[in-house]
Amino acid sequence: MPHSISTPPPAVFSTPRIATLFTSLLVSLASGTNYVFSAYGPQLSSRLHLSHTQQNIVGLAGNIGVYSTAPIWGRIVDTKGPKPLLVLGFVSLLIGYNGIRFFYDAGLPEGVTDLSLIAFCTLVVCSFLTGIGGNGGLASAMNATAKSFPDGARATVTGLVISGFGLSAFLFSSIAHVIFPGNTSDFLLLLAIGTSLPMVLGFFFIRPIPLPHHEYSHVPDTIDETDDAIFSVETPPPYRGDHSRTNLLDSSPDAGSYVDEEEELDEVEDLSSRSPIGYVPTGETGVALSPARTGTSRHRSRSSFSSRHREAGKVGAGVPNVRGKALAVSKMFWVLFVTTSLLSGTGLMYINNVGSISQALFAKGDPEFDEKKASQWQATQVSAVSIANCLGRVFIGVVADFTKNNLHKPRSWCMVLVSSMFIVSQVAVYNIDDVRNLWKGSALLGLAYGGLFGLFPTLVIEWFGLAHFSENWGFVSLSPLIGGNVFSIAFGRNLDAHAPSEPQDALTLPNSDASHQCLLGRECYASSLLMTIAACSTALLLSLYAGWRDYRQAKRELHHRHPQGSVLWDAGED
Repeated sequence: MPHSISTPPPAVFSTPRIATLFTSLLVSLASGTNYVFSAYGPQLSSRLHLSHTQQNIVGLAGNIGVYSTAPIWGRIVDTKGPKPLLVLGFVSLLIGYNGIRFFYDAGLPEGVTDLSLIAFCTLVVCSFLTGIGGNGGLASAMNATAKSFPDGARATVTGLVISGFGLSAFLFSSIAHVIFPGNTSDFLLLLAIGTSLPMVLGFFFIRPIPLPHHEYSHVPDTIDETDDAIFSVETPPPYRGDHSRTNLLDSSPDAGSYVDEEEELDEVEDLSSRSPIGYVPTGETGVALSPARTGTSRHRSRSSFSSRHREAGKVGAGVPNVRGKALAVSKMFWVLFVTTSLLSGTGLMYINNVGSISQALFAKGDPEFDEKKASQWQATQVSAVSIANCLGRVFIGVVADFTKNNLHKPRSWCMVLVSSMFIVSQVAVYNIDDVRNLWKGSALLGLAYGGLFGLFPTLVIEWFGLAHFSENWGFVSLSPLIGGNVFSIAFGRNLDAHAPSEPQDALTLPNSDASHQCLLGRECYASSLLMTIAACSTALLLSLYAGWRDYRQAKRELHHRHPQGSVLWDAGED
């Protein structure tokens, strides 16, 4: 009977992997168009006679579609692969943007001054569909890319893919400005076709490519020593130990077993039954077989067993596989969640209100307020944020991999860099009082915002494992809903508090309502920036803790791999 020969996985840098990476980038570019709402939102509002509140609800529906579905889509792509979400993305984006275009082209019936409640709700659903479709495409692209490249390059390639999400708004708005200047209907058609067709391409080319066997030898540099965690065993290598030294205690639990740092030594007796058959840990920690060698070996074993049990997940033994309840009770999950909420809230507040900031600076001391010129300054800020956002995602991926591979430091130290960049951006904007210089603050904010979403997915893999990466990242991605809404509402209330109290104090703008335009320049939003500076400083403290914790754990792990005074069994001893 002939033996079937399995085809070995392709090389790390091979055509299938490059095809997956390139197509994932295209899908990512098509997935971030919710940030382009401001390019057609005002025209849509004017055409349908929507109030500012209704316009904001339509725009918010798209963002809710992106963030609220993240855990669900993550679970699907982890268990079913990328194809189902790419189909969903194609259908949702095509229907969503074509639906919005239908409402725009139809306008209001003659003699009707307001959009009906049913029609408005349908418009909101269409916007929501664009959000869930875009997030489905991004989740598929990120998952396949993360699983197709080894850990040494993972932050770089995932940063490259997610950079497309940040550049999406600039790409589509630029195309529309060149090809369809001032034509909102054709712009919406471009969004419908330009976002859905890459999903079809992704359906055929995006898939996780198995890594070569030797690449599975990577172990995260840090295993949580204080949090409860779950570990799964992944392809343990065959036993190749030196017969002159044997480790008695296999400290690696099987898949799904719960690791408790308070384990007692009496659990040793049933540990072997829970360990992978034929697996012997690769560490050098030994246990004395001969009482003649030492009389304290049992004491030393008891004191060190708990630590070594927590060190499960090493080369060949497995990697972290945290999800569900274990994720919810993990301290590091909440560190990541709160940090993401504070930093993303700062970023979303600025991105959603940079138009108001630029108008406030432009209007100060200018009695001849030109609305068209003001909109040009607003477009400049959007472009600066979008381009820097893209560059930040690529930049942080390269820096994170360099930090780990060349400096031999945990990637989590890069959280400190990202948090510091946010602080610098907010301080810069706080000190800018001329609209001509605002692009500098916008670029710094975009760079920091891109760094946030380029780095943190990789940390989710390192801390909680790759098996449920998309689901876990989906739960982290819920945090912008909190930070973004809280900070944006606070910004709006602060801006309203500085708006002219009397109509005669406002500027008279042609064809617009100036009654809510703040004319005090930087004073209009300075208090909000002080709030975000404080929030980013808190995030910096959390980042320092995460980096210190991983650095300390990496040193402890190295110590356990090469302990001092290990008592080993000699093959020549009776």
